[in-house]
Amino acid sequence: MNQLFDTTYAQLEAALSGVGLAPIHAREIWRALYRGADPAFAPGVKAWLGTDWGEWPAEAVRTIRSSDGQTRKLLVRLADGAEIETVIMGYPGRFTVCVSTQAGCAMGCVFCATGQQGFSRHLRPGEIVAQVLLAQRCLADDGQEGLRNMVLMGMGEPLHNYDAVMTALDILTDARGVGMAARKITISTVGVIPGILRLAEERRIYNLAVSLHAATDESRSALVPVNRRWPLSDLMDACREYGRITGQRIFFEWTLIHGKNDGASDAAQLVALIAGLPAHINLIPLNPTHAYEGNASAQRAVHDFQRLIQDAGFPCTVRQRRGIDVAAGCGQLAGGAG
Repeated sequence: MNQLFDTTYAQLEAALSGVGLAPIHAREIWRALYRGADPAFAPGVKAWLGTDWGEWPAEAVRTIRSSDGQTRKLLVRLADGAEIETVIMGYPGRFTVCVSTQAGCAMGCVFCATGQQGFSRHLRPGEIVAQVLLAQRCLADDGQEGLRNMVLMGMGEPLHNYDAVMTALDILTDARGVGMAARKITISTVGVIPGILRLAEERRIYNLAVSLHAATDESRSALVPVNRRWPLSDLMDACREYGRITGQRIFFEWTLIHGKNDGASDAAQLVALIAGLPAHINLIPLNPTHAYEGNASAQRAVHDFQRLIQDAGFPCTVRQRRGIDVAAGCGQLAGGAG
């Protein structure tokens, strides 16, 4: 199996040195992998790389376009046959790619299609990187450019696969290759506290989004079972520590479900929960999945909730609904099962 796409630039240099090859060859290999440069490898380098050196660890086997004209979903097959999904979203002058970090998910959020299917395995760094390369190729095939933002909000819990995710991001932000800007990358978590604290301690400057969805332990545990392991008081302590160390604001995600978490009292509880934090609230009207019977909040309830948050002094955005007709929206990704 080709391991090059799992390897950072520094690791590639070390690997070359370890077999007696000059580390300087890393630049040519890297440019061939990530910038499509024509290689002219020395015989020793060519022999070390082998014949499969440029094979991507994933392939897009199907592209599904939404009727909104701005969203497309890639069904991505990995080398072992596992299938995940990657979403490309278009905005004026730019594109955002939403990538998966696991096949399935162990967090079990009741309204999420990935959580409903359970956990299969973690993705390797190269399998995460390959999704960005596939998105770039898809845009290039359409004569489009501008892949600028990346959100790790697809299938899986990124901080449950911390080491592989950080290696992938080290590769993707390396200016000698893909060169994505760290400030344009957002990591979403359901509240894996050890990962949040590691992000802070390691001074990772990616944006952090924390999925709340409820502001009491009873309500949140019913929607997000992992809350029983990491309850809200502990999660908010971790968020405050993250804010103290990094100085960065935190995005809090709130899926609005009719009659569950969309009332004035829910908004007041949320405001109290995040008091003192540099926070931005993203509201996401529930997207339908086959195994959850809840409904999205009515438009009036969404706007009322947003106004209450804004009146309390917090910026609050209602997330644009994209790709719902092709199950490409938040919480709808399910790989080949979707």
